Amino acid sequence: MSGSVVLVWSEELLNYDLGATHPMAPGRLEFTMALARDLDVFAGRHTRITAPRPASDDVLQLIHDPAYVAAVRAAPRRRSAQPYDTFGLGGEDNPIFGRIHEASALVTGGTVDAARAVRSNGAQHAVNLAGGLHHAMPSKASGFCVYNDAAVAIAWLLADGVQRVAYVDVDAHHGDGVEAAFYGDPRVLTISLHESGYTAFPGTGFPEESGHGAAEGAAVNVALPPGTGDAGWLRAFHAVVPPLVRAFEPQILITQLGCDTHRLDPLAQLNLTVDAHRHSYAVLHQLAHEVAGGRWVAVGGGGYEIVQVVPRSWTHLLAEVTGSPLDPDTATPDGWLQFVHGRTGREGPKLLTDGTEPTYYAWDAGEGDPDDPVDRAIAATRRAVFPDHGLDHIDPR
Repeated sequence: MSGSVVLVWSEELLNYDLGATHPMAPGRLEFTMALARDLDVFAGRHTRITAPRPASDDVLQLIHDPAYVAAVRAAPRRRSAQPYDTFGLGGEDNPIFGRIHEASALVTGGTVDAARAVRSNGAQHAVNLAGGLHHAMPSKASGFCVYNDAAVAIAWLLADGVQRVAYVDVDAHHGDGVEAAFYGDPRVLTISLHESGYTAFPGTGFPEESGHGAAEGAAVNVALPPGTGDAGWLRAFHAVVPPLVRAFEPQILITQLGCDTHRLDPLAQLNLTVDAHRHSYAVLHQLAHEVAGGRWVAVGGGGYEIVQVVPRSWTHLLAEVTGSPLDPDTATPDGWLQFVHGRTGREGPKLLTDGTEPTYYAWDAGEGDPDDPVDRAIAATRRAVFPDHGLDHIDPR
């Protein structure tokens, strides 16, 4: 199904390093790339790896305030050890590190490069696993995110003349920064499927947060209860994402594919498997071809179980993007297991599967089961936004 694919990658992206004890460890990217290489995911002649270029100040300022960009650049030279509170810099979540601006601008530039490749027809699909920093706000770092690469890339596409961009975010945490950037812009559909803000950071992302003005209904939030597993999550995903994306008819699909929804992730309380992740990637891939001529930009995001989860989940993503999905029963190579053990002292997973077969009951028109908290969440989202898209009585199956 895939055409040409650009993978934006350089080991310089590992310089986005928030510290040895920070949960967002660069090793998750390193282990993913090593596993994908060992499984020959990049062997196809239509796949090329390109190094990212840092985003210029002009590009960053499509979203971020100039004073904030200047503050990020100057942050490592501050003498005070106190958090740079005005800009959200400093402290445990968003520590200041050497060359923080340069590392963050490179991640952002990588996602803009991916968007540019798809926009220019240089590639049909493009991936920046280091991206997906969806919490950053115009003037503030938030949730491990300094610059909001996805929002900047969308803004760049709009400035280049794209009229409709759909952004789908399946991270365990609400994609608040991207939503906020385009909350009043009807050219951008943002869909975030996440653990409820009542139990998870950043405490937002409820169905009634649906956009304003001409963009009413263009911000979509599915706030799922903690403990939601494969069947419930996939029921919600299929009940909301495909029908809305089809109705919106985007020219380009951008997806944030954080895998912290997994049952082993230490920073969220959802209960998915890598098998459900793999299923969602395949659906999004098909959807990109169905509605956007295959123009698909995929970025990473959350994912903090860096041995058992992230490498397997995102290797499945890379294999899906390149058009050669991997058998979930594939064994992880011995060399990769030795590499991970040598770096972490931990035993890696033996297979690319968690041993489950993703199944779900498709949503039927109506309100679902009022006694099921997942169904209540789905129904609340559909009530909030489906009428704005003419979908209030459409069965999404």
